[in-house]
Amino acid sequence: MKKIVLAAVLAAASTCSFAQNVNKLINQEDVTRIIKTLSADDMQGRATFTPGIEKAAKFIEGEYTKAGLKPLAGNKDFRQNFTMIRSTPVKTSLSINGKSIAADSVFANGNTSFTWASDKDVQVVQVTADKNFRQEYYSAIKSGKKMLVIVDPKFDALFKRIRDFVTRGSVTFKGKDTQPVIFVIGKFDNVTSFDASYESKNEELPLFNVAGMLPGKTKPNEYVVFSGHYDHLGILKPVEGDSIANGADDDASGTTAVLTLAKYYKKLNNNARTIIFVAFTAEEIGEYGSQYFATQVNPDKVMAMFNIEMIGKASKFGKNSAFITGFDRSNFGTILQKNLTGTAFKFYPDPYPDQDLFYRSDNASLAEVGVPAHTISTDQIDIDKLYHTVKDEFSSLDVNNIVSTIKAIALSSRTIVAGEDTPTRVPKLEK
Repeated sequence: MKKIVLAAVLAAASTCSFAQNVNKLINQEDVTRIIKTLSADDMQGRATFTPGIEKAAKFIEGEYTKAGLKPLAGNKDFRQNFTMIRSTPVKTSLSINGKSIAADSVFANGNTSFTWASDKDVQVVQVTADKNFRQEYYSAIKSGKKMLVIVDPKFDALFKRIRDFVTRGSVTFKGKDTQPVIFVIGKFDNVTSFDASYESKNEELPLFNVAGMLPGKTKPNEYVVFSGHYDHLGILKPVEGDSIANGADDDASGTTAVLTLAKYYKKLNNNARTIIFVAFTAEEIGEYGSQYFATQVNPDKVMAMFNIEMIGKASKFGKNSAFITGFDRSNFGTILQKNLTGTAFKFYPDPYPDQDLFYRSDNASLAEVGVPAHTISTDQIDIDKLYHTVKDEFSSLDVNNIVSTIKAIALSSRTIVAGEDTPTRVPKLEK
């Protein structure tokens, strides 16, 4: 018993020492400067393929340079470049059982023009009222099958939101054609015939993650990743004269955490494992930046991924708290909480299982291949009225919450960065 008590005392003393270190090295004024810059109006909402995201990338590159990071192996600078094909819908038409469907009741996912005439290789799927349309949507577009998906009118509001998003255009990796999927809302219990046509305009465009690293001192071939996405939605329909979706919480807050942690670990200069800091692009349009990143790194060498998404306000558990998606899929969260012994901060399991958050952020691209990759967040996603609106601005944020969460991530990650702890692997996603 004495040994147990002594161990607990030593652990608490060690945490206290590290906490003092964190308080000295993580500066609230600098955190404020970064997030204000990323969410300013002159970034134009940081939408993919816009001048705004280019400006944000240059700012992040400058912060990496000041922090003293190095480009990833094989890269000449901090940009991880790749090419995407952007497909913009021109016209979509559909008739079922000889009856034309209204244009606002149908949309298509696809990167090439096509026509159907009751094609036998098209699978007809019913999303009934008892199903989760969000999950069914992602399942359909990732299935690799031609589908006509009929959506129950119960999901009208979500259908419209997804349709508005999709009709702005979609992207795919160059050289990778996707199977078309058509979604239609309404009651069609007996589909005997259907005719569809879809016309799109395609163009080849560049994208880039912004990534840097601190080579490991003793375990350079083992990686720990800190990430957030720096893209957002850009310009939306005006609300009270404001049309810029600043994305302060989503995800300038997470990107700010990545930049702050880069400076913190560079100042410590004692990381056993190589640390990669990456600001992902194109998360909002399909997590394409993290998908590309996952093809450029050996997943067996990635010991853990700390993806940071929306930490700008207090969580449902109150101050000094955050949640971890996929908490039960590895012991990642248990390790983090152990390292916070003696502090007021606590990590909780994801309280929103119905939102399927584990596979809705950039951690998913590495989690799918077995990496203990988890997202840390404080957002109350079920009641967040500013999410994906022009009101997600710096003025809506609690900077104290951001700073306390960044400090908690710094403290809780230390044994993983030091090579003392290695989270268990996440079961690979069966496809």
